[in-house]
Amino acid sequence: MEALQNLLKLCAEKKYAIGCGFLTLITLGSQQLFSPIVFQCPCNEHNLMYGFIFLLAPAVILTILGYFLSSRTWKFFTGCCLNPVKMCPNGNRCQGLRVFVQLTRKALIVPVIWISIALLHGSFYACAMSGWQNPNYIQYLCKYKSEQCQKQLYKVTCNRTAMPGNETQEVVLLLHAQSQVIGWCLIAILASLALLCACCSRCRSNLNSVQTVFWKMYLNKEQEKFDELAQEYATKLAERNLRSFFENKDPDEFKLPNNKAWEKISALYTFNPDYQYYSTLHRFVEHGDNDRVQEVIMDFADEQT
Repeated sequence: MEALQNLLKLCAEKKYAIGCGFLTLITLGSQQLFSPIVFQCPCNEHNLMYGFIFLLAPAVILTILGYFLSSRTWKFFTGCCLNPVKMCPNGNRCQGLRVFVQLTRKALIVPVIWISIALLHGSFYACAMSGWQNPNYIQYLCKYKSEQCQKQLYKVTCNRTAMPGNETQEVVLLLHAQSQVIGWCLIAILASLALLCACCSRCRSNLNSVQTVFWKMYLNKEQEKFDELAQEYATKLAERNLRSFFENKDPDEFKLPNNKAWEKISALYTFNPDYQYYSTLHRFVEHGDNDRVQEVIMDFADEQT
């Protein structure tokens, strides 16, 4: 039992890393299942378009889903048409842009994994580039090959050319090698950028490492307790309204936060060392509707965690 509790505690502490690993496995599995069943290179003049659509279109869809499924997206955009100042407080567009970049960075994790795995697999790239009608590139692929290579390059991935079998295999292997090199370079560059961004974020953090751990714990507990109490109050409110309806009587008094309070605690937030509030809810409880600490809004509380 103790070992299970330790395992659950570890999963809770490392849920972001575990989540990324889980998404990687799902993306890898779906890509391996998706390719042989759906992808069939046409081996004609449409190779380029067909291959890159299969490479990039799922990434675009996954990016849209990343935005759509993120609660941060709706915190950022909800009500912004009625109150544009919410996105750019005090006219500071750079701050709003910074938050949008953070949203985009999170939404691009799974699409980048998809593209990287697809490039390492090589089929989409090989199909696309075999149909690229660039004389220099065709000459490069068909160097030291028979004349049929340049005329029937788009058929190599289907193995339907008049070229000798060994030449067809060499071209396909070269295309796959190019795809895998690009894939590994993409992974290396993005991993380096991720490390650089994490280091810059930590260097600019207002919190030390111990306080960051506490902040993360507080956020998790606050969300956990919020869900519990929200469900409890929603149940009580529903029961009160139903009793009033079925018993045909005036409803009992039931106090809930007003719309302004909901708006306050729904805002994005960053830690401010002058006040040391760990969330918008914490700030609201301490200050209520006082706007003198409004400048701390417009960031993600877990950006440093």
